[in-house]
Amino acid sequence: MSVDELIIAPGHAERNYWRDLWRFRELLYFLAQRDLLVRYKQTVIGVAWALLRPGLTMLVFVVFRRMTKLATSDVPDAIVVFAAVLPWQFFSTALTEASNSLIGNANLISKVYFPRLLVPASAVVTSLVDFAVTLGMLALLMLGYRFVPGWQILTLPILVALTFALSAGTGLLLAALNVEYRDFRYVVPFIVQFGLFVSPIAIETSKVPARWRLLYSLNPMVGIIDGFRWAILGGRTPLDPGASALSVAMTSVFLVLGIWYFRRTERSFADVI
Repeated sequence: MSVDELIIAPGHAERNYWRDLWRFRELLYFLAQRDLLVRYKQTVIGVAWALLRPGLTMLVFVVFRRMTKLATSDVPDAIVVFAAVLPWQFFSTALTEASNSLIGNANLISKVYFPRLLVPASAVVTSLVDFAVTLGMLALLMLGYRFVPGWQILTLPILVALTFALSAGTGLLLAALNVEYRDFRYVVPFIVQFGLFVSPIAIETSKVPARWRLLYSLNPMVGIIDGFRWAILGGRTPLDPGASALSVAMTSVFLVLGIWYFRRTERSFADVI
C-alpha cells in the first residue's frame, strides 16, 4: 500500500482526524492563498484596502477623542488609537471571514473529504496576513512621529497568538452555527459592530468607572487591546492584571467551546450545507 493512499473505512476519519489536519496542511495554504487573491482581485488599489479600513477607523476615533477632550496622554492620539485598532481589525475581520467560510466553500465540502476545520482556519490565517500589512502601517506611523517603543514590544507575539486563538475559537463556533442556522449571517455583523463600541478603542480601560470595570472586562478583547497598547506604547498606559487574566480565561473558553461544537456538528455539514 502506498503511503499516499487514503483508506475510507467506518471510523477512519474520526480516529485519524488530528493526523489528517497535518496531512492536509497544504490545503490550508491553498485556501488561504486563494482567499487573498480573490479578496483583492480586480480591485483598483489592491492590498491597500487592508490599510484603508483601519486608517479610516483610526481617524474617526482620533477626531472623537479630540472632540470629547479624552486626549490626555503625551503619546500622539494616532498611535494610541491605532494600537487598539490593530488587534480589533484582526479579530473582526477573522471572525467575519471564518463565520462565512463554510457557506462560501459549500461545493468543496459536499464533494471532497478533508478535515473541515481547515476552512475557517484558513480564513483566520488570511486575516493574519492583513494584520501583518496593518502592523507595517503602524510601524511607519511610529517612525513618522519618532516614537520609540520600549522592551514591552517583545510581548507582542504573545498578544498576537492570543488574538489568533480568540479569533479561531469564535470563528469555529459561529461557522458551525451559520451552517445550521442561517440567521447567524445577520447576527455576526451586529456582533462586530456592537463589539467595536464596547471595546477600549477610543478610551483606555483605566477611564472606565471602577464599579463597571469587571463587567466591561468580560469582553475578551478588552484585555487584548490593553495588552497591545501597553506593549506598543512602552508601558505608558496601565495594564490591569485582572483584565488580562480574564481575557486569557475567556479566550481559552471560546477556543475549547469552538473546537468542541465544530467537531460535534462537522459530520452533518455536507448534508445541511
